[in-house]
Amino acid sequence: MSVARFPDGFVFGAATAAYQVEGAVDEDGRGPSIWDTFCRVPDAIAGGDTGDVACDNYHRWPEDVALMASLGLGAYRFSIAWPRVQPDGAGPANQKGLDHYRRLVEGLRERGIVPYVTLYHWDLPQALQDRGGWPARDTAYRFADYTAIVRDALGDVVDHWATLNEPKVASHAGYGDGIHAPGIRDRALRDRAAHHLLLAHGLGLSVLRGSGEVGITLDLSPVRPMTGSPEDAAAAAEHDYDNHGMFLEPVLRGRSRLGADLVRDGDLDLISAPIDYLGVNYYRPLYVTAGPRAVVPPGVPVTAVDWPIVPSGLRDLLVGLREAYPDVPPIHITENGAAFDDEVGPDGSVDDPARVAYLHSHLLALHEAIEAGVDVRGYFVWTLLDNFEWAEGYAKRFGIVRVDQADLTRRPKASAHWYGQVARTGAVPRPGPEPAWKTQ
Repeated sequence: MSVARFPDGFVFGAATAAYQVEGAVDEDGRGPSIWDTFCRVPDAIAGGDTGDVACDNYHRWPEDVALMASLGLGAYRFSIAWPRVQPDGAGPANQKGLDHYRRLVEGLRERGIVPYVTLYHWDLPQALQDRGGWPARDTAYRFADYTAIVRDALGDVVDHWATLNEPKVASHAGYGDGIHAPGIRDRALRDRAAHHLLLAHGLGLSVLRGSGEVGITLDLSPVRPMTGSPEDAAAAAEHDYDNHGMFLEPVLRGRSRLGADLVRDGDLDLISAPIDYLGVNYYRPLYVTAGPRAVVPPGVPVTAVDWPIVPSGLRDLLVGLREAYPDVPPIHITENGAAFDDEVGPDGSVDDPARVAYLHSHLLALHEAIEAGVDVRGYFVWTLLDNFEWAEGYAKRFGIVRVDQADLTRRPKASAHWYGQVARTGAVPRPGPEPAWKTQ
């Protein structure tokens, strides 16, 4: 059987986010985040779930690090909880919070796992939201202060940083659509939040300069008109800029369509300062009809959250990104994965052939992009553990390791063992398994 062999030094890892896995929301001086507050809003989260306990990774991180080491993973992408470091979003550091992350990083390094640290994965301190949140320009400067605290505490043991994870979701879902914390629906506030998140990236980048490899993670999808009609084509172009161009253009070209009342002199110079890598989170293409509205074409297989499964979309995205931005920096696939309804078998094992097929097909598509000349240097599966999946609560499972909420037992799934083999060998067999996917 032939194999798709990845370049020497290619990084295979797993990713998580603080609020989704840590729990311990009231321990060791951590302050409340906007997600702690949002979880108390009636009907905001499926099943009334919260991240209060999540996967209890705050206490069980040694077990999770040992698990990654046993699988042969070379890197772990995780986020630091801002309210654990600065409970009020400003002022002095909470040393107990910094000590936790120090122990985690040192534990990873002892096991030969490279830490990739994300500074912001949506858990804004509630105290900052009370003062205006991301629509307030001051929040970007508070982020720079927080970044300096973390750099000073961990800069000697961390070489890979991301300023933000998916600022579009933080702004659009949090302040535009209201389906994520803080649950606001206001187009003007959404745009203000988007710009100030990018300003925070630029300010954080300047703080971290010289402290290792620094980038930003954006969620990107190929946007395709549902039909050949001019209306659908126009809607797709609008959707593409609103979801992607609003972030790619300032970061990679120093351009923004937002008004001068919001974008001040010098902002775009900060935001477009060179980054060492671009993190790309890919899950699906977006098919858009006039409106604009994203839909799923008939007959296309879907995940448990009804996202279309189109592995070639990853290759198309990366090749298209390089064509649109020829000087795009090296890329890491910082998230890719899928939710499926897997169960524990009679023997205690978790067989998840749909996830294995998903990962297999997407890694082959990624290899095709590399063969086409795209400079991709790492891949992080989303996610290590079944966790608190934001507004979906615990109902949807993305993990390669099953976590039973009743007792928090970890059970590596078949996909974990399969992916571990890929990580150890740097190769993916061709062809892949027969997909076990459902269609809508």
